[in-house]
Amino acid sequence: MKLQTPVTFPASRITVTPEDRVMVIGSCFADQIGAKLLHAGFQACVNPFGTLYNPISVANALSRLSDGRHFTVSECVEMGAGAGLVCSFSHHTSFARPTAEEFLAAANQSLEEASAFWQDCNKVILTLGTIFCFVREGGVVSNCLKRPAAEFERCEMCLDQVLAVLRKAVIASPGKEFIFTVSPIRHLSDGAHMNQISKSTLLLGLDELQRDPRVGQRCEYFPAYEIVLDELRDYRFYAEDMVHPTAQAADYIWERFQDFAVPASDRPRIAEAEKAWRASQHRKMH
Repeated sequence: MKLQTPVTFPASRITVTPEDRVMVIGSCFADQIGAKLLHAGFQACVNPFGTLYNPISVANALSRLSDGRHFTVSECVEMGAGAGLVCSFSHHTSFARPTAEEFLAAANQSLEEASAFWQDCNKVILTLGTIFCFVREGGVVSNCLKRPAAEFERCEMCLDQVLAVLRKAVIASPGKEFIFTVSPIRHLSDGAHMNQISKSTLLLGLDELQRDPRVGQRCEYFPAYEIVLDELRDYRFYAEDMVHPTAQAADYIWERFQDFAVPASDRPRIAEAEKAWRASQHRKMH
């Protein structure tokens, strides 16, 4: 009996090994895969601005890593909803701190470390979540920081915009190879149909990007979205919110990613590194 529709794909032209320096940026799914890389002994830097969702925010993060420009007091924003915290529109709220001084210290330390890593990194994994963006004073924000909705204009990126933004980001990063994924995490605030429109636009944009003669040779696509929706087509692979994949689903995607991009010769030492990490997490009884 055949009880699955397996997602088949050729091995990636772009490989990822423990010798590579890998920048991982994007949605919550990027956090999961980035953690897997770190636990497996890879040299990786994961979401130095916190989780990001749309292509423009991801591209802005790469640009900031490239120029290393420090965050300043003018970029500090008081969060809404009585949070009593300070953050910036370039960061996830995990960076929020009680004062501007504390926020800037944390944000700039992360930026300095990540920017130094970016200069020497040769592989980039980008996970895109949605085409919907929030704009404030002419710029797309990475997070609305719980501020009033009236302060923002909600926009939807079209296919040409997605392609242009990603192409520009790759061109601006010579010497680096990119593996793109579309997050299997569903954005259902606009309904299931618009979530599909959003994911489809991202998928079409990435397909066009790989065909672009200027950058296509440095770009690959890993079908994490398709694997979760087709191979793991069961709510037992989703968390209680019915939106985020479970740890078991992330483990499965990690196995498939290794099949996709990690040379077979590196698999034994990766398994050893993972074993050592698991052992380090055990609490000593005596």
